[in-house]
Amino acid sequence: VSIFLFLGMSQNLSVIRETLELVGSFVKIDAVYLTAMLKILGVTYLAEFAAAICKDAGYQTIAGQIEGHMLLPNTQKATKYEHVLPLLAYLEESEDIDGVLFLLNTVGGDVEAGLAIAELISGMKKPTVSLVLGGGHSIGVPLAVAPMVTMIAPSASMTIHPVRTSGTIIAAPQTYQYFERLQERIVRFVTKNSRIGRDEFLRLMMDTQDLASDVGSVLYGEEAVACGLIQRLGSLSDALDALYRLIDEKKK
Repeated sequence: VSIFLFLGMSQNLSVIRETLELVGSFVKIDAVYLTAMLKILGVTYLAEFAAAICKDAGYQTIAGQIEGHMLLPNTQKATKYEHVLPLLAYLEESEDIDGVLFLLNTVGGDVEAGLAIAELISGMKKPTVSLVLGGGHSIGVPLAVAPMVTMIAPSASMTIHPVRTSGTIIAAPQTYQYFERLQERIVRFVTKNSRIGRDEFLRLMMDTQDLASDVGSVLYGEEAVACGLIQRLGSLSDALDALYRLIDEKKK
């Protein structure tokens, strides 16, 4: 039944495509961006459809894994970012793209994948600008400082805390050494790609007075700029202006 329902609804996708192509002809949008938009709509459509089927069948855990880790129990995390890595490589190599603007509003996630993405962004030769909106939590901090120009909205926040995990761990010295080394990778990356000092970043990370039920600190827009974590305050128009300026400088 689900297959027949999907086939029936998939016929409407052609209408969406024709509408986007019509809009693109009026506003002169490049076909590359229309293709990306169609892919995003398709993935979203399929994810919502699959999650709804799982919910109707009573498989809430599987539905949560499709929709994101926020709907899963605390002992499970399904958020993955590995699919972003080849996309970033494509953006760097594409002749149709002159620069990239990263809009960030993160709630944390996989540290290994997050660091991999941050390393790719920091190594890009094309102009890159980041704008933190809402919150830059945990692994969102390395992602925010990776681009050439970094900005944060005045009302946005950035949460800095030690590396954490959920579930069962082995209570052995090697486990704690692993977390310490993983945390050191984050500290080195952030201090290398921003103006904040190592001692100040560690102090914010280990602060016990700021968060009520955790260790760490929350920095709001002006505070993140004042400590050197982010370069300056800005809005969407400011971030776009900075990106276009970098693109013009590179073309010269």
